[in-house]
Amino acid sequence: MVCEVNDTFKEISIPAVMLPQDVGATLRENMNRNLNVSVRLHSPDRPSVDVAEVFLWLMAVGTILCASYWSAWSDREALIEQEKLLKDAADDYLRTDENSYSSVVDITTKSAILFVVIASCFLVLLYKFMSYRFIEILVVIFCIGGIEGLQTCLVALLSCFRFFDHARDSYVKIPFLGAVSYLTLGVTPFCIAFAVVWAAYRRVSIAWIGQDILGIALIITVLQIVRVPNLKVGTVLLSCAFLYDIFWVFISKWLFHKSVMIVVARGDNSGEDGIPMLLKIPRMFDTWGGYSIIGFGDIILPGLLVAFSLRYDWLAKKNLRGGYFIWTIMAYGLGLLVTYLALNLMDGHGQPALLYIVPFMLGTLLTLGNKQRELENLWNKGEPERICPHEPTQ
Repeated sequence: MVCEVNDTFKEISIPAVMLPQDVGATLRENMNRNLNVSVRLHSPDRPSVDVAEVFLWLMAVGTILCASYWSAWSDREALIEQEKLLKDAADDYLRTDENSYSSVVDITTKSAILFVVIASCFLVLLYKFMSYRFIEILVVIFCIGGIEGLQTCLVALLSCFRFFDHARDSYVKIPFLGAVSYLTLGVTPFCIAFAVVWAAYRRVSIAWIGQDILGIALIITVLQIVRVPNLKVGTVLLSCAFLYDIFWVFISKWLFHKSVMIVVARGDNSGEDGIPMLLKIPRMFDTWGGYSIIGFGDIILPGLLVAFSLRYDWLAKKNLRGGYFIWTIMAYGLGLLVTYLALNLMDGHGQPALLYIVPFMLGTLLTLGNKQRELENLWNKGEPERICPHEPTQ
């Protein structure tokens, strides 16, 4: 078609068709074999809300609930043990108990800022060097973390049953590892086999189940080990993560001509269906296919604040309604719900979940703390005022 200089504008419509990668490969193969290929164009309406998003919402909230209760329960058990030692006035044993509980890592303000800086550098590294080989390295790292997480969760779960008491309390010394319980030794081969099978068959249609199991176990373990000691550190961490999410989803387009976060999450130029560091569920009633996904950071970082609120409630002996935990987890769920609403309103364009989650959570905690006149304790100490029962009264 040729347009002359003086021709009036003519509306030209050229249809563009988007096909899944496997369908495109099949068409190309048939054309290379000189077969007759015909294509029927059909553009069905996408559902406003897919069931996968509902299940993913439940999965994220449920993971934080489990991890928070485990973290708070561990803290309460350690506190009970310390009180027993105080009653016996055994200072030497008290110091020993504190050293044995050093496996828990408290985040500081500096480490919170440093974490976001390192995460940004790692994200740029993924963006610049995204390839099949790089994804293979991420899969190995994910499997190592998944094995550790799955092992920790299974040992804790099986330890609740009397049948495994002997295996839990019996230890054997292993070089470089020290004393390891028989229960851990029995669980570890299964965890390794599970991760290896997932890595080998991760392109199978149902492989997302294995990825989610490993991912959830890893998230729960991280939330069990890492803690925010007070609301000040939690506010700094989530505020930095809030800016991090906005910058790498929206502002990075001006610097890199693409949204860095979205490119990395999709695994562009890698030949893989996204990176493994996320939970995903296939869209069930969407004829376009694809997955609904949520990154680990969108669960772990808010989860740290939810676990902190539950620990505070238990130390302050607050009931569910009068405490902070129920309102914090509701704020997270509402923020995540708004994220999915924005995702659908933006026609599937990737949204930074922390953009919606962080204001809901911090606003809720700060408002409730101020209303109950406990904001100073929440902000600085991270625990309620307690009077030691062993100190003599005046």
